[in-house]
Amino acid sequence: MVKKRNAQARPLRNSASGGQRRKRKVSTRGSPRDSTVRRPHADLRRANGAKAFALISARVADERHCSEIVVLDLRGKSPATDYFVIATGTSDRQRRTVADEICEAAREVGLQRFGRAGYEQARWILLDFIDVVIHIFDRTFRDYYDLELLWGDAKRLKWQK
Repeated sequence: MVKKRNAQARPLRNSASGGQRRKRKVSTRGSPRDSTVRRPHADLRRANGAKAFALISARVADERHCSEIVVLDLRGKSPATDYFVIATGTSDRQRRTVADEICEAAREVGLQRFGRAGYEQARWILLDFIDVVIHIFDRTFRDYYDLELLWGDAKRLKWQK
């Protein structure tokens, strides 16, 4: 049986130093700590990434024929998030597709989803990206919860080009 050796943990013998062991130097080039590594989402984050992603999410929902799309700026009003994107879908399949495509758009810009709720029933799908929270409702749930009224003092952003 052949054992694999771990390059970081396995020290080398240095004959010049009288047989003393020293650790092998491991290159950090190209690692996440290397400042020269280009990250595509870095520019997005610098240019108010949360706002840009909220607007991208609204456009994705519009492309998939959601209605009554609203982007609320909650900065300074909510300690939990900076932006809400609220949309209404007409069917379970449509709401799930919109949620999936928004998650894909997030991956493309380097954002990670931290939570998802309601996907199975698809009456109210919530996608949590920390600074941006996406709500995809059916008509009944949107009328009942009325988040626009709850956050009535929040500024509405224009998301159409």
